[in-house]
Amino acid sequence: MAAPLMEKLSDYLGSPEPAVRLILSILIGYPFAMIYRRYFFRQPPYIIHLLHTISGLALAAFNFAGSQLYHSAVCVVVQFLMLRLMGRTVTAILSSFVFQMVYLLLGYYYTATDQYDIKWTMPHCVLTLKLVGLSFDYYDGGKEPSQLSAEQQKGALSSVPSFLEVLGFSYFYGGFLVGPQFTLRRYQALVSGELTDCPGQPPNSGLPAMKRFSLGLVCLVIFTVGNPVFPESYFLTDEYEAQPFWYRCVYILLWGKISLYKYVSCWVIAEGVCILCGLGYNGKDQNGVDQWDACANVLVWKYETTPYFAGTIASFNINTNAWAARHVFKRLRFLGNKMASQVLTLLFLAAWHGLHSGYILCFSMEFLIITVERQALALVKDSPLLTRLSVSPLYPLIYCVQQFFHWLFMGYPLVPFALFTYDKWLKVYSSIYFCGHVFFFASYVLVIYLRKVLVPRKRREEKKEE
Repeated sequence: MAAPLMEKLSDYLGSPEPAVRLILSILIGYPFAMIYRRYFFRQPPYIIHLLHTISGLALAAFNFAGSQLYHSAVCVVVQFLMLRLMGRTVTAILSSFVFQMVYLLLGYYYTATDQYDIKWTMPHCVLTLKLVGLSFDYYDGGKEPSQLSAEQQKGALSSVPSFLEVLGFSYFYGGFLVGPQFTLRRYQALVSGELTDCPGQPPNSGLPAMKRFSLGLVCLVIFTVGNPVFPESYFLTDEYEAQPFWYRCVYILLWGKISLYKYVSCWVIAEGVCILCGLGYNGKDQNGVDQWDACANVLVWKYETTPYFAGTIASFNINTNAWAARHVFKRLRFLGNKMASQVLTLLFLAAWHGLHSGYILCFSMEFLIITVERQALALVKDSPLLTRLSVSPLYPLIYCVQQFFHWLFMGYPLVPFALFTYDKWLKVYSSIYFCGHVFFFASYVLVIYLRKVLVPRKRREEKKEE
């Protein structure tokens, strides 16, 4: 009965059935959160764990029927056994990392197609980070607090969690399908009723949750309306290749802006679910105002207005980037080379997304862009002429030009990310003469030359000494 109904609904909306099921599953989180608030807020922890486990498995069954259901269960059980049997050891961390990542990569390998598909590997990549992070947090719990950073102290586990606790944490409906990432410590605080602005009572989070829900719907409408107008399939047509160069570039800009709303809408709606149940509570700010941004995965205003690539990265997929920084980048400090740590972290993120060459190209391009932008910003800061220009009445015009290039070259690395395979992204990049690569490699060299011309020698020598 449900299958024909979903087919009719997807036909009516003009969207693939898996996408409709995914959106409905994220929206179902709101009634789940209301049920939790009304009937389960004061229940014993094991009851709440069961609620989260059953609801998460129900969502998994709704989206990924048949044998696809067992993949997450296998990884959760193995992770729990590792915690129990291996204890707080480096071996446990390495075993967890290798097992969970290899399982995910094998899933990518055996289910790979040449287009974006919503299948069991989508929520599984979220689960992989949860379970690997769990092993790190359990390991950190065996250290003295003085040996841990403030960030590590927030996630460190003083005791091994129960199996039911790990199940509830893994299948929690607010983060099972599309995230956000959160620690077991935060999940434990939710279950114990600590994440509320009214001690002993469900949080007054209805209004902030509905604000995120409404914003998420607006983003979803933008994507639903804009995606058919700017489909990625158009890149591979003869018509696109016949268009003028400027048109092809502007199409990439508009397509890139629209396509990312697919992620923004899901994350913002899912954040509303987390806020409604209390997981998004982040204490009070310095003015005593309650904050609900603990599970924010995208800062929409900053994402839309920042003219910097670093600003976009800092405001987009926040929890995943924070996870990678905490558990990969900072753990590679022993290398003694910040750039090497950054490269390895980006390689990890590329592999975590999938095995297609497009992911490697996207993240390598991101590394180049961020490197050039940092050098350019340092040049503006060190050059008296450029500093005066940046605060002059001409800045609004500079901002508009900068924003155009920012949006254009945010869409540029997304082309291989969306098209996946070598033959497709090479065709598109060839049609625009690899302009992004040319621009940033040339800029890298040009900034070095401009530093010699525009930065006083004394300032250059001071920078060398730093």
